[in-house]
Amino acid sequence: MLRRSTALVALCALLAATVARAAEEHFFDSDGVKIRYVEAGKGEPVILVHGFTASAMVQWQLPGIFTKLAQDYHVIAIDNRGHGKSDKPHDPAEYGPKMVQDVINLMDHLKLEKAHIVGYSMGGFMTGYMIANHPDRIISATMGGAGWSQADDPRLAFIDDLAKSLDEGKGIGPLIIQLNPANRPQPTEEQIAMVNKMLTATNDQKALAACIRGMLKLEVPEEKLKANQVPVLAIIGDLDPLKAGVDEMQSRMSNLKVCVIDGADHMTCFTNRKFTEDLKAFLAEHAAEPATVSAGAN
Repeated sequence: MLRRSTALVALCALLAATVARAAEEHFFDSDGVKIRYVEAGKGEPVILVHGFTASAMVQWQLPGIFTKLAQDYHVIAIDNRGHGKSDKPHDPAEYGPKMVQDVINLMDHLKLEKAHIVGYSMGGFMTGYMIANHPDRIISATMGGAGWSQADDPRLAFIDDLAKSLDEGKGIGPLIIQLNPANRPQPTEEQIAMVNKMLTATNDQKALAACIRGMLKLEVPEEKLKANQVPVLAIIGDLDPLKAGVDEMQSRMSNLKVCVIDGADHMTCFTNRKFTEDLKAFLAEHAAEPATVSAGAN
């Protein structure tokens, strides 16, 4: 098992080095926190926001989504604070809304008045918060693998266990169990251990614990869902436990289109060919007027 895990990490590193050559890497200061981002392509700006424990490379570049979008758009993928090559604070107060502010600061850094925002999982919840609080900066928004982030949602009770597990260096077992589809057997201890071994090779667990605690502050009031004027796409796998939040959002949010990918769960939805197809169709449908978008700066 150890050899298999080590070989997989090495293979991912090789693939990452190959993919990285197709994008320009940059860093900027976001209120004292160093944030990394990569960009490629020309056209309307599309900002990609990855999920918890992932990075721009893992979420967007390795599956090929970044490259496919860069054929038609100016694509920018951020490493959220606490992840990838960005700084990793250990204070929960440095996460939550401040992560969304990093996206706004990135847009200001690149002199972008507006952009298409595309988030997955944690990045999807960040996108939902941005829709509610910064709609003037958004051309369109896509929430992949994420639904309505409600205050005092009992389904988030596992976050305390997850943060404690990370603080103790035990990994993301509670999250793996939480995201396991209801119709599948629970993952074994061996399977969880293998995922955690890969996780610890690429992440700071103290930073992840702080990040997941900060996410509890990304709640969106129901009245803001109903008042929404931003075109929003939600893409979710039919086996994803987070689909319940999309269903609840669908009955309340104005200007929302939902695409459900059959047979996909939380970990496979974004790698499904239909994810990119639905996303590209939505972006094309909601192209901005040329006057509303400024050119990006390197």
